[in-house]
Amino acid sequence: MKFKTPKGTRDFLPDEMAIREYVLQTIKRIFESYGFECIETPAFEDLELLTAKSGDVAKQIFRIETEKERKLGLRFDLTVPLARFLANNPQIPKPFKRYAIAPVWRYEEPQAGRMRQFYQADIDICGSKGMEADVECIACAVDCLETLGFKSLKVRINNRKVLEGFVEIIKKKIPARIEFGSLEVFRAIDKIGKIGADSVKKELEKIGLPRKQIKDLLGMVSIKGRFEEVLEKGKELLGNIAKEGIEELEQIYEFSKFYGISGLLVLDFSLARGLDYYTGPIFEIEAETKRKVGSLAGGGRYDSLVELLGGRATPATGISLGIERIVEIMKEEMELPKTKIKAFIANVDEKVKPQAIKIAQRLRKDGISCQTDVMNRSLTKQLEFADGLGIPFVVIVGEKELKSKKFKLKDMKKNVEKELSLEQIINILKESKQK
Repeated sequence: MKFKTPKGTRDFLPDEMAIREYVLQTIKRIFESYGFECIETPAFEDLELLTAKSGDVAKQIFRIETEKERKLGLRFDLTVPLARFLANNPQIPKPFKRYAIAPVWRYEEPQAGRMRQFYQADIDICGSKGMEADVECIACAVDCLETLGFKSLKVRINNRKVLEGFVEIIKKKIPARIEFGSLEVFRAIDKIGKIGADSVKKELEKIGLPRKQIKDLLGMVSIKGRFEEVLEKGKELLGNIAKEGIEELEQIYEFSKFYGISGLLVLDFSLARGLDYYTGPIFEIEAETKRKVGSLAGGGRYDSLVELLGGRATPATGISLGIERIVEIMKEEMELPKTKIKAFIANVDEKVKPQAIKIAQRLRKDGISCQTDVMNRSLTKQLEFADGLGIPFVVIVGEKELKSKKFKLKDMKKNVEKELSLEQIINILKESKQK
């Protein structure tokens, strides 16, 4: 009997893992350069915790059934477990800057760049009310994407308080008997990019909004463009409403200048984000790619979540990078390494194999990943094997090379050979490893 991977999951072979490891290590390095430190939380949590402020995502939680345990579920993101951790550990010095890179699970229809098991790379700053924390998270995510080779980035920004202001304006024009919650409206608006304005209109009608007010609301949230221009239009529409939200957006724009990313910001009043725990600024990062995949990163401020989960009031903000989408685009549009192996140590014949192994061991002690032949292949077959794996260099070891202490180093991509001492080869491989 053959078993397949469960729907929405997949196996990753070494060539793809080389790309994923490259992406994850690059992101990790940049996270740490901004002073974020790693923590790890369990893959599953109390179901009550996961459903507390998850909005529509609550329907996508994988539930775990056991005989004696309380109700559990697989985490759908890395933010809720962090908030639970903070609620249980109030003594941690603030601001607490954490990163986490780990798999999460959502029971949804699989599609390109989105599986049921997927990796997120999160950073969060907890304990700071200032908008500088939000901007630092955005700047760090931008740095990650630019370092990975993404071009023409755009950071879409909005504020839940501003959206609350728009809903308040609409409510003033509707009879008091018509009741609806702001979060219901946000969830509908969040789908504009996925299902279109007409379908969102129908969802808003189901909530109970009259058609005239739906038209007015969609007119307000459709405003987007250059940050300063859209901000002024927002001020005109809101008047004295949602002043705090407007001020936060202004502060974000000013801080973004210091981080050198102000030119990337686009103020988009239709941005809502689906999770209910957001309380202030929200943001998504998009890149110019051949295939439309949506945002590569997204996040926002969630100042009430830690307190909701039983902890002290703790302001917090963060952003998450979607690893699957990032990897899919990079595979299609960028030249990437096929393997992490730097060199193959080829032996001309079986007589010199012991010396080839000794050379490989020497390279490994110098931090250079390499392979030797364990299949008794001919030199030609060894070269073909190394080329097939995408190994960039081959060191050829024969009796002649051992006598002269000069070994052939073959650059497989350029198809060029050089005769060099072992020390020279090690230096070249070390330099290429750093690039």
